[in-house]
Amino acid sequence: MNNINTYIRPINSADIKKLIPLVRSYIVDFYQCPNPSDEELFNHINSLIKEPTLGKQFVIEKENEFVGFATLYFTFSTTKVKKISILNDLFIREDYRGKGLGEKLFEFALAYSQNNDYAVMNWKTASDNKTAQSLYNKKGGVNTNNIWINYEIKL
Repeated sequence: MNNINTYIRPINSADIKKLIPLVRSYIVDFYQCPNPSDEELFNHINSLIKEPTLGKQFVIEKENEFVGFATLYFTFSTTKVKKISILNDLFIREDYRGKGLGEKLFEFALAYSQNNDYAVMNWKTASDNKTAQSLYNKKGGVNTNNIWINYEIKL
């Protein structure tokens, strides 16, 4: 793993405008989804700051520049009778990939979940994202697709 001097921390309201381009790159460039407006992104990011029970967002920065982010959303599990965290996003800028930063960010989100008494941390990744799958397998993640089928209805 390359030794890059980085710092991981939760976001605050002063970070929102600086985080918007990175989140947009994740949405539009990486996942090729429609481009949200700045206002939509601002409101979405701000919702986690204003309502911390909904989730937590973390940034990884190098020399005061955001190079990645992770988003945890929080919910509950009736079968576990505890709260759970969902790692919804884990993104490293393309020019910083392959340097171990995704692993650091994953470990930070996992530690946050462990330290705050969540029963499990869940996440999904695309079936063709072999790089992410390699990281998740390395960290002890278990593919539960043989247990549950994911559904979605577009509204």
